[in-house]
Amino acid sequence: MLRTDLLDYDLPAELIATEPAGRRDAARMMVLDRSGRTIAHETVASLPDYLQPGDAMIMNNSRVIPARYVARRLDTGGHVEGLFLHLAGEADVAATLLRPGHRVRPGQQYVVEPAGGESEGAVLTILSRVEDHWLVRLSGPLSWRELLEQAGHAPLPPYILRQRRLGGDAALDRPADREQYQTVYAGPEGAVAAPTAGLHLTAELIAACRSRGVETGFVTLHVGAGTFKPVECEFVEQHPIHEEWFSIPQDTIELLQRRRADSGPLVAIGTTTVRALESLGSSLPAAGESVPTRLLITPGYQFGRVDALLTNFHLPRSSLMALVAAMIGVEPLLRAYREAIDRGYRFYSYGDCMLILPSRQDA
Repeated sequence: MLRTDLLDYDLPAELIATEPAGRRDAARMMVLDRSGRTIAHETVASLPDYLQPGDAMIMNNSRVIPARYVARRLDTGGHVEGLFLHLAGEADVAATLLRPGHRVRPGQQYVVEPAGGESEGAVLTILSRVEDHWLVRLSGPLSWRELLEQAGHAPLPPYILRQRRLGGDAALDRPADREQYQTVYAGPEGAVAAPTAGLHLTAELIAACRSRGVETGFVTLHVGAGTFKPVECEFVEQHPIHEEWFSIPQDTIELLQRRRADSGPLVAIGTTTVRALESLGSSLPAAGESVPTRLLITPGYQFGRVDALLTNFHLPRSSLMALVAAMIGVEPLLRAYREAIDRGYRFYSYGDCMLILPSRQDA
């Protein structure tokens, strides 16, 4: 078992990226092999140079919804910040994170403050608390989807908002975030956090990979707020990993079916893609079938489908760090993170990334 404190590291606050690189593929990319040996320091634009004909690249095409909103309490005028998670069995009831939540009580009513649109008549009634979130009923002429489209903000991670506030920017998002915190190939909507490794890819970069003979495909895994939950147990394997659901389109199923033992590496873009692919059994699901996963990948895990990974630099003591450590080892991972810090790489959702490749003789 892996002690959680072994996934800790110190990060200078100035290396927390509060906005993306000027161009998506201009982000820096540390290239490693599966032993953790650094091969090169590049930018994401060089990704096609590290791929070969017969390789496959799978991406998570989940679309982020404007899930964050502000609501004002009707009787006192106090404000709460909400994060819509998902509908909870009824079309007008949603599971929602509320902050600050210590004063929230069942029966309280709030009106949603408009963001870029008009949301008059949207009243939220607190129903009950379930674990770390609240069940909230929406009443009025709007559906939850319509309300979020009109009054919602891009659900940027708390550490980005915190760093922006320290710099004097108290807004929940900026106009550019709606486009920047979204992959260029986003499809089905439902995520409340972006599959951030995919934020680095451009349409031109994907086309360049295909022109080299790399097959591409997609999975859809809607990233939930649980992806940011720190591991608070003594050992990572004790962490109550959150459940997520994913599906795979027909063309990707066919891609996976025709891959042979001598095919080139399968490159996952992001840890969410790894989680979906590694949750597949020997028999693939039907196209579009919704499949649940609570897969927690930690060191010692034997990867069955994924050979290579493009991934961002993750929060300390996180299940995402544990997944990457399962691919290259704990000490090599920490060594790579120290090197990235020494070289001024930018961290987390809007930051730089690492490309982990198998050696070709092991592919």
